[in-house]
Amino acid sequence: MSFPPLVEPADELTIDEVRRYSRHLIIPDVGMAGQKRLKNAKVLVIGAGGLGSPALLYLAAAGVGTLGIAEFDEVDESNLQRQIIHGQSDVGKSKAVSAKESVAETNPLVNVVLHEGRLDNDNVMEIFRGYDLIVDGTDNFATRYMVNDAAYLLGIPYVWGSIYRFDGQASVFAPSLSADAPCYRCLYPEPPPPGMVPSCAEGGVLGVLCASIGSIQVNEAIKLLTGIGEPLVGKLMIYDALEMEYRKLKVRKDPNCALCGENATVSELIDYDAFCGAVSDEAAEAAVGSTISVKQLDEMLKEREAGERDFVLVDVREPNEYEINRIPGSVLIPKGEFLNGNALGELPSDKQIVLQCKSGVRSAECLAIVKGAGFSDAVHVGGGVVAWVSQIDPSQPVY
Repeated sequence: MSFPPLVEPADELTIDEVRRYSRHLIIPDVGMAGQKRLKNAKVLVIGAGGLGSPALLYLAAAGVGTLGIAEFDEVDESNLQRQIIHGQSDVGKSKAVSAKESVAETNPLVNVVLHEGRLDNDNVMEIFRGYDLIVDGTDNFATRYMVNDAAYLLGIPYVWGSIYRFDGQASVFAPSLSADAPCYRCLYPEPPPPGMVPSCAEGGVLGVLCASIGSIQVNEAIKLLTGIGEPLVGKLMIYDALEMEYRKLKVRKDPNCALCGENATVSELIDYDAFCGAVSDEAAEAAVGSTISVKQLDEMLKEREAGERDFVLVDVREPNEYEINRIPGSVLIPKGEFLNGNALGELPSDKQIVLQCKSGVRSAECLAIVKGAGFSDAVHVGGGVVAWVSQIDPSQPVY
């Protein structure tokens, strides 16, 4: 299904703009009118990371007149494998500023507006207002649901993308354009259980996958802004990079959707952290009074080495993570072994169990399982390996 263009065309293109966008202008479907619409468009890109990097560069190159960048983080060296809008000299710099500088180098004719605070319930509606389209490059479920709800309440279409390891997804959610168009909640009514879906920081992502999905997002944005082609409204594009396979599935509007359904229960922004949960209620409950710091662990390891105490330190990350860095004296039992119950048979009953992961989320989930199996004195390490490298052993790399 095609839709009318989201924006009206600008009055004119300058001679410099005609030269710059000539390869667009000679495409009949785009032409002068389409390029003028791009010039007049205001697009907000959420995140200047894996998906935001190619999206921002290609939106700028395409001639989108105003680009908003919503990003609060700083450039880290681990970002450079996939976040191509940043370079080595940008490490430690604001991602928003770094992205703005790269956009200016790509196309100085684009007006860039920075939103450097963390996107939350207090500012999301104000930030979204005034934009014609949103491109969502976020990497956590709480923000995705917030973006969906705010865009729906304001009547702004948005292009969504998601990446993990070798797999990517993309769609367009635009109930404001069609009464039959679904929203993100129609596709995913409930977030996955906390800890069930690893983040890219935990599971990894093939760097070039970001370009594949980010370019699809820009393609959809251009189609919506100029009114050409058939956007991915009511469709989910799934990409498998290993098999080099694209699949397109239909996504229907859910009549029971909490946001856009016939008897909607969500009419305003909600507590998205509580809705998605950083950790499960069971993990949070298990961690109360059973969380130690890395400094406490360091003392415990010294006492164990001196023969003054005994315990088992279990790393619940994946083997490839364990190869990158580790806390000395730990043994590897991945989280999946706890979920299927196999790990419980490997744990000694006469020693205290100490669990750790990268940041403390997965270890808290495993702690709930261990305590439920009768290991009442088990604890986990708050902050995990990240805190260990930061506070105890900075010689190790952080991924």
